[in-house]
Amino acid sequence: MPVILTVDPRSGVPIYLQIIEQVKRSVALGLLAPGEQLPTVKQLALDLTVNPNTVARAYRDLEHDAIIETASGRGSFVRLNGTAAAASIGAGRDVARVSIDSAVRDAKSLGLARTEISQLADSSLNRWFPEEA
Repeated sequence: MPVILTVDPRSGVPIYLQIIEQVKRSVALGLLAPGEQLPTVKQLALDLTVNPNTVARAYRDLEHDAIIETASGRGSFVRLNGTAAAASIGAGRDVARVSIDSAVRDAKSLGLARTEISQLADSSLNRWFPEEA
């Protein structure tokens, strides 16, 4: 089953970053397997109703991050080589960082102080990693 990518132009997050995050999340979760082909730049731009340059930028950044590789005339694929596992771990970290950044930004916008946010984060970590508490 192909991964469905979506974008929200009103989210405040640049569209190319939304594409990158979704591809990285899909790789980290195993929804996109090593060797799996991504839609062409033109096709994804049509599907998402965005400028092809936006998709091309996302693909360039994903290639730079060693998540995908592009073969001229063949398309873009999830990396196959030995760095695929490391890239998947790195993708997982990137996805987690985005989620954590969003949570901290939301907490700050609600007026919570740094120490309160830190206490909430520690509480959450202790809940999910009780053996390390």
